[in-house]
Amino acid sequence: MRRRGFESGRALFRRLFGSLLVSGAMAFSAAAENAPGVTDREIKIGQTMPYTGPVAWISSIAVAEKAYIQMINDQGGINGRKINLIRRTGNETRKLIEVDHVAFTFGSVGTPTQLAVARYLNERKIPQLFIESGAYRWGNYKETPYTIGGMRPSYRLGARLYTRYILRQNPNAKIGILYEDNDFGRDYTAGVRDVLGDKYAGAVREATYESTDASVDRQIAQFKAAGCDALIVAILPPFAVQALRKVRDLGWKPIFFMNNVSTSIPIVLQPAGLESSIGLLSSAYVKDPLDPAFENDSGLKDWRAWMSKYLPGEDVRRPSFVFGYNSAAALVQVLKQAGNDLSRENIMRQATNLRDVELPMLLPGIKVNTSPTDYYPVQQLQLVRFDGRRWVRFGDLVYDE
Repeated sequence: MRRRGFESGRALFRRLFGSLLVSGAMAFSAAAENAPGVTDREIKIGQTMPYTGPVAWISSIAVAEKAYIQMINDQGGINGRKINLIRRTGNETRKLIEVDHVAFTFGSVGTPTQLAVARYLNERKIPQLFIESGAYRWGNYKETPYTIGGMRPSYRLGARLYTRYILRQNPNAKIGILYEDNDFGRDYTAGVRDVLGDKYAGAVREATYESTDASVDRQIAQFKAAGCDALIVAILPPFAVQALRKVRDLGWKPIFFMNNVSTSIPIVLQPAGLESSIGLLSSAYVKDPLDPAFENDSGLKDWRAWMSKYLPGEDVRRPSFVFGYNSAAALVQVLKQAGNDLSRENIMRQATNLRDVELPMLLPGIKVNTSPTDYYPVQQLQLVRFDGRRWVRFGDLVYDE
């Protein structure tokens, strides 16, 4: 009797344990079914990039992100799932959602293009994560709660930093601002206005350009003729080259700030002339692979090893490979925090609950922090000056105010 009772108890335990396993598996499957783009083996994520046209150069960020994700997949993925990053051209967000059935979008480029689809994605509660744009408006969590900016400080913060530096050097400076006539450029004028207040009109001369313009030479010449002491340039790389050349050709020596979108040595400074770029000012938030101060930095060592394996032959001086590396690392952090709940709601919850995350290629001291009411992941910047070979940091980290 005792033996039979013992066996009956053991059989009961097996049945109960088996039921728990089945119910757990069913719950796991149900969770996957409630998360579009997610299976037991993969999660589909969408991205749009400009692969042609004047800003096609920025697509190298996507190359880096894809390579980082490949490294993660080679290591087994996240919680047993591989990441399937599906990339389309800039105007194909709807196809990602309605044809490819991705879980959410990540790292898509461009303020105008992403603003155009923000309402579509937010109405469907589809996360629009880590947009490759420093537009200030991505922090508007009330209007677009499913949209969050990327791993870069806002353009507006950069403009505030530049203006404060200029005023320390020359409190009565007359400042010229050259910017593209869109949200990207207007964020810079807003940042300068934040600092100058009611003195803006008397201290600032503005000039705009369109991406279809042939040159910005005329605007640069006008700034010099107007007696500007300082110049803030918020333009994309092809025009940044022109601006640098024109300032040199005019023999003009203003306090010259280039926005940090257009500071690539091989893409901007080299074509413009390294020697004529000496003294150029900007800001940084990522590690410069050429900076000897990071020679023994573990994050840079890992980045170099990754570049050698996954992007062999690429130019390590191109900052887009650093930007993409950091952005993909932030995505992986969100997926890790989400665990097995990959519903769109939880993905957004995790993206807006990042606490002191140290991305491998952010400058020391800069950490990623978000909250349900703070959608600006990176809020610190460092002033830099070009010395003819590389960007040299100076001063302290500046925090957004």
